[in-house]
Amino acid sequence: MTLSLLPEKSLTAADIAERVESVLAEATLAEKIAMMSGKGFFRQYKADGKLWGGSPYRAGGGIDRLGVPAFWFTDGPRGVARGQSTCFPCTMARGASFDSDLEHRIGEAMAIEIRAQGCNLSGAVCINLLRHPAWGRAQETYGEDPHHLGAMGAALARGLAAHNVCATVKHFALNSMENMRFSVDVIIDERSLHEVYLPHFKAVIDAGCQSVMSAYNKVNGEYCGENRHLLTDILRHEWGFAGFVHSDWIMGVHSVWGAAAGLDVENPEPRVWGDKLLAAVEAGSIAASVIDTACRRILTVLYTNVSAEDPLPEYTQAMVSSPAHAALALEAAEKSAVLLKNDGVLPFAPAKRLAVLGRLARLANTGDNGSSRVRPLHVVTALEGLAAVTDVLTGDEDDLAAAAAAASAADAVVVIAGYTAREEGEFIPGGITLGQDNAAGADIGGDRADLGLPADTQALIHAAAATGKPLVVVIVAGSAVLVEGWHYAAGAILQSFYAGQAGGTALARLLFGQVSPSARLPFSVARQAGDYPWFDRTASTITYDLWHGYARLEREGIEPRYGFGHGLSYTAFALRALKLRLAQDRVAISVAVSNTGPMAAETPVLAFAHAPDGPVARWPRQLAAFTRVALAPGETKIVALSVPLSALRWRGQGRWHFQPGDYGFSVTTGAGDPDVSATIRLESLGI
Repeated sequence: MTLSLLPEKSLTAADIAERVESVLAEATLAEKIAMMSGKGFFRQYKADGKLWGGSPYRAGGGIDRLGVPAFWFTDGPRGVARGQSTCFPCTMARGASFDSDLEHRIGEAMAIEIRAQGCNLSGAVCINLLRHPAWGRAQETYGEDPHHLGAMGAALARGLAAHNVCATVKHFALNSMENMRFSVDVIIDERSLHEVYLPHFKAVIDAGCQSVMSAYNKVNGEYCGENRHLLTDILRHEWGFAGFVHSDWIMGVHSVWGAAAGLDVENPEPRVWGDKLLAAVEAGSIAASVIDTACRRILTVLYTNVSAEDPLPEYTQAMVSSPAHAALALEAAEKSAVLLKNDGVLPFAPAKRLAVLGRLARLANTGDNGSSRVRPLHVVTALEGLAAVTDVLTGDEDDLAAAAAAASAADAVVVIAGYTAREEGEFIPGGITLGQDNAAGADIGGDRADLGLPADTQALIHAAAATGKPLVVVIVAGSAVLVEGWHYAAGAILQSFYAGQAGGTALARLLFGQVSPSARLPFSVARQAGDYPWFDRTASTITYDLWHGYARLEREGIEPRYGFGHGLSYTAFALRALKLRLAQDRVAISVAVSNTGPMAAETPVLAFAHAPDGPVARWPRQLAAFTRVALAPGETKIVALSVPLSALRWRGQGRWHFQPGDYGFSVTTGAGDPDVSATIRLESLGI
């Protein structure tokens, strides 16, 4: 072992580059190619009883002979998929908070627990765009808007990096359906790709994210893991990404040509590469420089992180599921619940006797059972949370008469409705298990077959409503749920999503008014399934275009049931004094936000841009900036937002274009209060 080959604290970038080149000079071709694959996964997975996350997984880098360290991977958008880690609300729930500061703090907490459990590479940053609510893994992303996805994903990536964890942003690119993700060919044009499906990836990379995971699917006929246009032309050449790209697991690599296209690591084992890639280099089919380039990328990121000073002197097991992280999970659950409807039913008065109905009420239901699964020390169910603060009666879909009797005997009714990992989640083909509870070879999860609630749950809602007692329906789901068959029967509707380990406690605090709901929908809830883009979970080919979500609905003149950014509060807000100012390469926005209601609360503040007419069709409005503000009753704060002019461009003929003209900006809290709007003249300014 040569000491000068190893990373150590306080190395400069030049020192790191020198040591990486020394490793490349010392390593054999076989050792270099071995660094381009994970190692030992199947053996370790079997030893752990086929429990996903039972151990850290070696995922690139590492030369034992030279003492070169490796990356050790763990998954988990809602926490760390290792041990008994803190389980935060699912990513979509956190997206509803519109709170990038909160997301940064969650990233830091995840990083601490990652480091404490022997890992240094995280697959937590999932930002695939929600094109359609049937997508099975919708719960793992933040929503339907590219700017929102990029800002939230960047915050999580920065939080992970704060403790020298390499964050991976995934799945690159256009992975917005589940059942056919291993083979579907997504056809897309240049504008749609660059304006809708890629900006959020660039935002996360610009924030310093060091690694990218390629998607399983094809884009315009080529698998993402060997798509040179994505991995080299766009990612490296246009965006200047200097980190490394690794494949999605097991079925993410199809040939050795992926290495030449820009893929650096095959995970979790050299199923395709290994000896075949070695033979291709020895035969001259793949240039030796391709191998050196990949290894240089891997080692530079690895050595950069290992050489950096850690914020904490050590990372110990006691930091996993710590009280501080439990408090953060509760805060996130409170800030993630969206109050969709309230006819004066909420908040409940103290000492209300509640009928808590539905099978899901007593279920520890934190999301799907695939690779994102987190196993916390304890999950507070909805029933546990409510029973801790008031008297409860129970009932469920299996006996409607008994449930109705419980409702009649109560002061008010709460129905917990929605889904589990059976109805939506990561698609796990038969015979492959990740340690899920029903691992008997049966398929689980996947894309949703129905956008509404199960029929027996709707029957339960109507049975409860027939008693005449105040009725609150709590929706547990990863994205939009159609409510047309029953929303009129409920006095209030709250979407809590998969709320993590503290979901039940947060629910009780929200329903009884200890905290006001403050989240906003990160997607649109339509009135009928046909209002969304075409979706077929068995499709082998699908076309993605510019239009989905709120942009599609507004272009078509379709009124949603609940629009993007909608969410009610127990207080009221007012906006005034909107000011727009050109500040070099961006529009500076300021607006006064006041709490005109009776209780302290927080609210997101969303700014939308309206482009002038030009040579191409644009979204009628586009989310351009957001923040979040906390206000006491009667308090006013001036909120500042910033919109880069580059975010207002459109793409065509291989380059970006800026349309001079009058740009409108509208600002809203989303809580039903009047918006404010103003216009500013913008010229090209050399863009």
